[in-house]
Amino acid sequence: MNNYTVCGGTVYAEEKIFAPGFVRIVDGQIAAVGPLEQKPDEPSSLDIRVPEHTHILPGAVDLHIHGADGADVMDGTGSSLNKMAAFLPSEGTTSFLATTMTQEQEAIEQALHCIASFDQTDRTAELAGIHLEGPFISKKHPGAQPADAILAPDCSLFDEWHRLSGRRIRLVTLAPEESNGLALLSHLVQSDITASAGHTDATFDQLTQAAEAGLTHVTHLFNGMRGMHHREPGTAGAALLTKELYTEMIVDGIHIHPQMVRIAFEQKTAHRIVLITDSMRAKGLPDGEYDLGGQAVRVTNGKAVLPDGTLAGSTLAMQKAMQNMRAWTGCSIQDLVKMTAENPARQARLFDQKGSITVGKDADIVIYNDQLELQKTICRGKIAYEKGES
Repeated sequence: MNNYTVCGGTVYAEEKIFAPGFVRIVDGQIAAVGPLEQKPDEPSSLDIRVPEHTHILPGAVDLHIHGADGADVMDGTGSSLNKMAAFLPSEGTTSFLATTMTQEQEAIEQALHCIASFDQTDRTAELAGIHLEGPFISKKHPGAQPADAILAPDCSLFDEWHRLSGRRIRLVTLAPEESNGLALLSHLVQSDITASAGHTDATFDQLTQAAEAGLTHVTHLFNGMRGMHHREPGTAGAALLTKELYTEMIVDGIHIHPQMVRIAFEQKTAHRIVLITDSMRAKGLPDGEYDLGGQAVRVTNGKAVLPDGTLAGSTLAMQKAMQNMRAWTGCSIQDLVKMTAENPARQARLFDQKGSITVGKDADIVIYNDQLELQKTICRGKIAYEKGES
């Protein structure tokens, strides 16, 4: 089906909301969008009609995801990447950055090489690039990143990895306060790659300095960083007060208390929040024993931890993150569009292709009912998920 129109429901287009509206899709791209009464009569086009109380949104772009459905980016295999890409439409994600983690250099290089040669298939979320999380981070805040594999920021090593990845790295998490941290940050900015502060012990002043040097992003706010204190606002305080910084949030009720989510939302607003999952391979699977970067992980009631109790990523689905965000903050659907689609697409430098419903962009569209329960996911014009179908 290469030529069809989604009709009815409320369409959250880039510039305007149409209620009811339509989106015409031709050869995987958005060909027209507007109010339903202006839908052109196209004899060769099929119509997919949806109920009145339906929300038609741009698909989510997950900038920070390690794994799902038993697969992990660090497996370094095409089958694992395919498994992730096939699973993600079931939670409303239509594109993602495959996220690596701090491990031995050979493991990172294997993962990067695998992504460079990955052959994308239809009806799956698009692997749109790489988020290199570590190893250029602080040993003071490793989280679930193996501390013995952490490296000092190194521009030459990064360049070698970027080449190995087929120049697919779009976002890098680093600790800017480390020796050569600001040098690597500046190098990333010059290379048109988003630099993010994460797993960092940066003080308020150090993070402010990093922002002045071109930092635009903060990895999983409140987690893996120097927290706020009334005599030293820390990384978290600087992230909240620096208006230019986009902040990732894992809104699962485990990584951040719901009231802290509300505080962050009221301070940053939807214009500077990026909802992520930071999920590991256990997402979509039952509680039990798993691994993350060669480390044993126990999942109980959806909470993933290392043997010492350290949080080890999440099992959060994007659909659930949206539901939680709406419940805890009272945010609007337009706000959710910004936090799940527009903001991450801009930060990954994908907004010319993704992140909004507008003519000429990829037809990455999700359809939710009024309770924000996912009904259908369209990836690059292909129906990749329908509720009730396997």
